[in-house]
Amino acid sequence: MLLFKTADAGAVQQASGFLIRSLSTTGILLGTFFLALSLTPSLLPRPAFFQGLVSGLSFAAGYGIGVGGVRFWRYLELPRLSGRPLITFQAITGALFLTVAGISFWYSGDWQQEVRELMQLEAEHRMRPWFTGLIALLTFLATLLLFRIFHWVYRKIKFRFQRFLPRRVSVAAGFLGAFLVFWALVDGLLLTIILRSADSAYQQVDAYMDAEFEQPSDPMRTGSSASLLNWEDMGFQGRRFLHETPDAGSIAALSGQPALSPIRVYAGMNASDDVQERARLALQELIRLDAFSRKILVIVTPTGTGWVDPHSIAPLEYLHHGDVASVALQYSYLPSFLSLMVDSEPGEEVARALFQKIYGYWSALDPGQRPRLYLHGLSLGALNSDRSFDLFDIIHDPFHGVFWSGPPFRSQTWFSITQQRETDSPFWKPRFREGSVVRFANQNGGLENEAFDAEWGPFRMAFLQYASDPVVFFAPRFLFREPVWLQSPRGPDVSESLRWYPVVTMLQLMADMAAGTAPRGYGHQYAADHYFDSWLALTGDAGRTADELDALRAYFRSWRDISGRP
Repeated sequence: MLLFKTADAGAVQQASGFLIRSLSTTGILLGTFFLALSLTPSLLPRPAFFQGLVSGLSFAAGYGIGVGGVRFWRYLELPRLSGRPLITFQAITGALFLTVAGISFWYSGDWQQEVRELMQLEAEHRMRPWFTGLIALLTFLATLLLFRIFHWVYRKIKFRFQRFLPRRVSVAAGFLGAFLVFWALVDGLLLTIILRSADSAYQQVDAYMDAEFEQPSDPMRTGSSASLLNWEDMGFQGRRFLHETPDAGSIAALSGQPALSPIRVYAGMNASDDVQERARLALQELIRLDAFSRKILVIVTPTGTGWVDPHSIAPLEYLHHGDVASVALQYSYLPSFLSLMVDSEPGEEVARALFQKIYGYWSALDPGQRPRLYLHGLSLGALNSDRSFDLFDIIHDPFHGVFWSGPPFRSQTWFSITQQRETDSPFWKPRFREGSVVRFANQNGGLENEAFDAEWGPFRMAFLQYASDPVVFFAPRFLFREPVWLQSPRGPDVSESLRWYPVVTMLQLMADMAAGTAPRGYGHQYAADHYFDSWLALTGDAGRTADELDALRAYFRSWRDISGRP
């Protein structure tokens, strides 16, 4: 028994030695400095666990840069400190960086609270730094172990090739071989397991029949027994979207004027395996419900899960007395970031198929009798909606406009317009060519005619984005380049304490995208009252009085506590 205990202790010691032996002093010092920088604020408040992950990865990045820098210095055969000067230098820099790290941990709660106050969130518990530090340590150790394993594989492959290849060629072969081994493990095995598990889990969620979402009994509702689209085939998000349709009575009660029940059509993935057939069924359902006699028709591209934010469509329906029809086509049941990892093409294909069906039918109608046609999407839905049409396909008979909220940084149209903005307008709220076609809004509006010299033309593009939205304002180039949106003046919801640091800021923004905490009206959580003001500027006031508009705006402001996330 003692022998086994001794062996176990020896194995633990060997494993510990493998993990921490020959740690670079320079790497530890630079890693400590990076850890301190990671505690500074970013766009959104971060939960303690994710702050720990960011801090641990930042420490690992700083450590790696330090180790690489030392090896490059040695490769150049430059003079090195040794003896007492080296010890003195390390002691001074160590004390300095540890002091900076201690100060950063002490003030990290205040920095996070500063961001929380901007977003009207309550204060967090003050013991957060201790938990954050523990997670950071574990994250660094796990990352260090991973790179030690990579280095071990590299050395094994390099030594094998050194038997019959020149030294430098064997070094390159070792790196390439280790990279391919790790790539095969991560992409071929680990990601496959994760994606299959996620696919199975989210497929079950999509198939879940919530008792709250009852099948409509009204034959003039999608999903009823008279509908061309089966209720069970809608998927969870489709049934939710249809269930939340306001009725004429609710709309009329708010304004005291007659109203119609809005038309909502949703085709889930189970309606047909063929994308074109799903799009055709959606069109035929619109025709069955006489949707083309409505005042406004909106083609909605949902997020990755098939979710359509109720905060985005209901304000338009209430504004126009229910005289609105909307249609959406599901292309995935995975969250947006997983949909992109698996395959980003289906979203674009489905959005384009639906647009071509609807636009083809709409453009053949009498221009004086057909509804005004708009496109809308949130997040990944905005990206795919942007890709659903080509300007040259519709220039002979353009529809009326688009309204995209929280467009991801990969959106080409958004990026191109933002890059060509008027020089005196900020990156987070651009002005483009006097606002005759394209306009941007945030919490404080921005689409109104009073803000521009030119009238908004017949074809209108509207973007709703918050300066604190990391999905919109992230970019991989922030690894080594400062974001333009940090220049003065900053957005109203961006902390003045936010600073750019190489590598670290990109890690912070990635954490903000994955798990940043924001209430409605900030970050990637778009508020119903901001949607209302945007639809109002885009589509007109529908003949409502100023008092009626104020009442509707106040009503949708009360929706701020309704949860929902793409």
